[in-house]
Amino acid sequence: MLGSHHNRTGTALLAGGAGILLGLLANPARKLAVQGPTMLKKTAWDEALAAEHEATLALIDMIEGTTAEETTRRSLHLAQLKHMLGKHSFQEENTVYAMMRQRGLLDAAKELNEDHGEVKRLLFELTEMAKDDPQWIGKIGELRSSLETHMAEEEREHFPKLRAALSEEENERLARAMNKEGLKVA
Repeated sequence: MLGSHHNRTGTALLAGGAGILLGLLANPARKLAVQGPTMLKKTAWDEALAAEHEATLALIDMIEGTTAEETTRRSLHLAQLKHMLGKHSFQEENTVYAMMRQRGLLDAAKELNEDHGEVKRLLFELTEMAKDDPQWIGKIGELRSSLETHMAEEEREHFPKLRAALSEEENERLARAMNKEGLKVA
């Protein structure tokens, strides 16, 4: 009887330990899954960010396809969008915009950073609004418009200028730094 109790305790401890180990392994795996598509771009930090822009707009498409009755779906998609944009802005602000400042592109870096503040304001408003509010989907449209303008400026004007101002080695270092920042919050 006593041996049986110790056997159950040992099994429970083993199972608990296995659960902890799985939990510890799951977080890095999740981070790699989130950051992986960006990391695959290797030295093309600007292409990686453009791919994230496309993914963001695709998620907004999904949100815009919801109805006022789908409040849970809207909430889940909004949470995804906030995480996606949070990671993306963290990468840009801590690497790309910092490098822009270093290369004398101060006004552009400041403008782009201010755009991120506007996006955060809109995300806050969307979070606070009832998901079945008739104005909620209009606010999503306002967010999309703000993002599309910001993304177009980055991709057509600011990123090409920065890429051209950097050597290939500097572009590689920027890509590695950006991926490192992305992994922190992925």
